[in-house]
Amino acid sequence: MKRKFLVFLLPLIGLAFAFTNLPGLKPTVRGNYPSNYFQAPVAQALLLSGTFGELRPNHFHAGIDIKSARGIIGDAVFSAADGFISRIKVDKSGYGNSLYISHPNGYTTVYAHLDKFKQEIEQWVKNQQYVQESFEIDVDLTHEKFPVSQGEEIGKMGNTGSSNGAHLHFEVRETSTQNPINPLLFGFRVVDNIAPKMHSLKVYALNEKREELGARAVSLYKSGNTYRVKGDTVLLDAGQTGFGLKVYDHLDRVSNWNGIYELVVYQDDSVIYDFTLESFAFDETRYINAHCDYEERVTKNSYFNRCYSLPGNQLSIYRRKANNGVIDLQDGQASKITMVAADVAGNSTTLEFYAKLKPNAAVLAQPIFNQKYNYVLPFNEGNMIRTEGLYLHMPSGTLYEDLYLKYDVQPERSSNYYSKVHRLNNNRTPVHDYFDIGLRPTQSIPAELKPKVFVAYCEGSRILNCGGRWEDGLLRAKVRDLGAYAILMDITPPTIRQVVFGQNMKGYKQFSFKISDNVASSPNVEPLTYEARVDGKWVLMEYDKKNGTITHYFDGETITPGEHEFSLVVRDAVGNESAFERKFFR
Repeated sequence: MKRKFLVFLLPLIGLAFAFTNLPGLKPTVRGNYPSNYFQAPVAQALLLSGTFGELRPNHFHAGIDIKSARGIIGDAVFSAADGFISRIKVDKSGYGNSLYISHPNGYTTVYAHLDKFKQEIEQWVKNQQYVQESFEIDVDLTHEKFPVSQGEEIGKMGNTGSSNGAHLHFEVRETSTQNPINPLLFGFRVVDNIAPKMHSLKVYALNEKREELGARAVSLYKSGNTYRVKGDTVLLDAGQTGFGLKVYDHLDRVSNWNGIYELVVYQDDSVIYDFTLESFAFDETRYINAHCDYEERVTKNSYFNRCYSLPGNQLSIYRRKANNGVIDLQDGQASKITMVAADVAGNSTTLEFYAKLKPNAAVLAQPIFNQKYNYVLPFNEGNMIRTEGLYLHMPSGTLYEDLYLKYDVQPERSSNYYSKVHRLNNNRTPVHDYFDIGLRPTQSIPAELKPKVFVAYCEGSRILNCGGRWEDGLLRAKVRDLGAYAILMDITPPTIRQVVFGQNMKGYKQFSFKISDNVASSPNVEPLTYEARVDGKWVLMEYDKKNGTITHYFDGETITPGEHEFSLVVRDAVGNESAFERKFFR
């Protein structure tokens, strides 16, 4: 085996300029980034629970996640360099409490999920919230407002927004484009002596349009420093084949499975596929659903890097894609396949195997599909379907590959349904952009109840309010998933539950409530809105969406000692309303 490895290594030495991820060599980097300009944004060692570019639902991770030193909120967060706070955002989801600092060297650093801002900023933000009468704010600032120095404390590490534990999400962006760049290319010290680990290989039989005809997983085992397959050979079911690889990076002193930096695929020592997670644009991040095996992600929460390109994938992370990463073999042919995965520290792992076409396998590569379908929707064209009960319009670019759409209509499921159930394939096919859907009701809806109906995504037991507007007798909405849709009605008001509130609030630091609704909403539909007033004046209630909790913190100024009248109104996406009114003493 050792002699075999040496024979394989010799041709690669001549490819050193094209392939720089062999052990001990630097990873491929296109840009020239300053390595001693920024300091770490925390005082402790950088222990990462998330790396740049790792695969997440519907997006690439745009920064690094730095663990709390104590595992709880409150660690000090510092400015990585001189500059000024150019943006402050408070969001009930997403990045939560976040600061953006612009630096004179052309980069912007981002600090997200903060628990608190430093006092001066905290007070200014609170004033803005009262001016705007909104918990959520997003404000751009000029350099005069909040200049900061390198190492200056700007806030405390937290767990706000769409966060699942105390940590700092830290980004470095190019200021002019706001494109995020891998922060670990800027010289931050992270101890990493562990190479990525490969977990599984997936083999896709393709036709000439790169459409999947079948797929199967292949187990891997490690032999020395190299991963292999049983028998060293993978027999292919079709003359054209693509591969997918489940691989994760690991770092010293943490147990997290993080994302890799680079993956290079060779066929007979020639590069056919190469991606690096150095930088990307936010408007392309959803192409992750073409990069990964989407069905594996939604059905098993399993992430495979697709090592060939779908026709509609426009990601910029690919450096080289010979034949779009597809292995093309004829009867009797075999190729040596080598996959090398590397982290940003230069640790790399190799998978080696031979790919050989099964006898007479090419006959399987005909464009034959196991499921029946009604429509073929080309990925690079606009598509429209009109039936008696359905209107569907998908602009060009909505799909990553041609869609063989199975459409059927099912009866209403209950008295709450005001249309038939229109099934558009299933949720295992990714969609890139929002598309228009319109449904025709099957029964008359009283005028006073029309605002209460909505286009519902009703896949399995999951119901999502996708919004709705009436046009030409159809209830229309913008959606971004395939599956089952129907018109539903919601006349149930939201729920308000006291958590900390009573007639006597003397000695309390805050009061809080839980608010919830019976129907969840799609990302483009506002689920719940609320408004709290004391003695008729708007008061700030901070919204923790993860727990469905809104809280007012007494500050000694907004609510003075004495008797007060409190009112809270909560509305759902279709306008159902609940109110809570009580007197209290402070």
